[in-house]
Amino acid sequence: MFTPLGRVAWLDSGGLHPILVVFKEGLSALHSTTILQSDSDHTHQRTKTNQWSVRFCKELLEEMAGTVFTRSCIILCLLIHTALCQDCSQPCDCPAESPLCPVGTSLVLDGCSCCKVCARQTGEPCSFLEPCDHHKDLYCDYGVLSDTETGICMAQEGQTCDLGGVIYRSGETFQPSCKHHCVCMNGEIGCVPTCASNIRLPSPDCPYPRRVQIPGKCCEEWVCDQIPQEDTFQSAMAGRSIAYRELSGQDVQPESARDNCIVQTTDWSECSAACGMGVSSRVTNDNEQCQLERQTRMCMIRPCNAELEKDIKRGKKCVRTPKSQRGMRFELSGCQSVRLYKPKFCGVCTDGRCCTPHATVTAEVEFRCPEGDSFRKKMMFIKTCSCHHDCPRENDIFLASNSRRMIGDYDNDM
Repeated sequence: MFTPLGRVAWLDSGGLHPILVVFKEGLSALHSTTILQSDSDHTHQRTKTNQWSVRFCKELLEEMAGTVFTRSCIILCLLIHTALCQDCSQPCDCPAESPLCPVGTSLVLDGCSCCKVCARQTGEPCSFLEPCDHHKDLYCDYGVLSDTETGICMAQEGQTCDLGGVIYRSGETFQPSCKHHCVCMNGEIGCVPTCASNIRLPSPDCPYPRRVQIPGKCCEEWVCDQIPQEDTFQSAMAGRSIAYRELSGQDVQPESARDNCIVQTTDWSECSAACGMGVSSRVTNDNEQCQLERQTRMCMIRPCNAELEKDIKRGKKCVRTPKSQRGMRFELSGCQSVRLYKPKFCGVCTDGRCCTPHATVTAEVEFRCPEGDSFRKKMMFIKTCSCHHDCPRENDIFLASNSRRMIGDYDNDM
């Protein structure tokens, strides 16, 4: 049925490339096979089809290696394998709840656009029903493994990322420290924290907790300090990590934790990205259980492709808080904000200073995805910026020395 391609040459401009001729003949042979009589026949024929498509693609890529048609051949092979190997004839039968994906992994629809699955990442096995993360420009290369229905997620050609002198390929995931999980996406680095997103107090039995770094462990953990009863009042006045007041003559009741709570909230951290979409976080116990938890919000200090220098007025050295002149939609993991916004950004200087947020407001933004799903995320909106010489080092979004405090930040429904 299948004729090896061997070494071939282009025909004249009026003819087809022999590769396409072989492909056409192969498809005709597949469709002219005997009508299937049973499920076992169907399985055998499907395996036969898969073997043919993989063999065809391997020889096609070998033949076109190093030519201008390599990328087109990859796309052609993906289309061929998808068309021949998919089987979406059965009704959708999905779990009641969507799977919980690891940090930094997208939740996508399977190849039949039926059930949500955790997208496969670079170097992981993939298939039609377990697709690669298209948000990171990954594709499933079926020519790597001998298994005809399984491939390996590979990254499309894109701009590499440089972090601290280390070069990462587009689509590659990495951990510059144990507290951050990052991905390179066409020259831009996005990171999320790996430590627990919810940090809770041990219990009311531990009224004097503090967070400490345990040797050999990455994330900080809570420990309980035993403070003498006579020092309770002084400790409550001076200690900033005390989450409960002492009540004379009665025990602390779990159901009344909110009434007995000393609300504590840290400042929002620096945005994880100098341009484009990033993440900021804080820790607070401002909830019904008076339990410490980490809150996150999206942030954008400035767009990556903005030419803000041209907005600097004559005789000035900085443009501090430029505002978007046209409405724009925020983008997050392939999804777009439902509303148009005209946000303020932090500008740039020509004298070596950098501009960072000074006063901000936090509001919820609704995003809608191509698959039809929607979700809400808290996002930082800039009110004013300040320009100064306390700047983060280049390519160092984790060890930056500056931790300038932002003032006047509050939640807003906008």
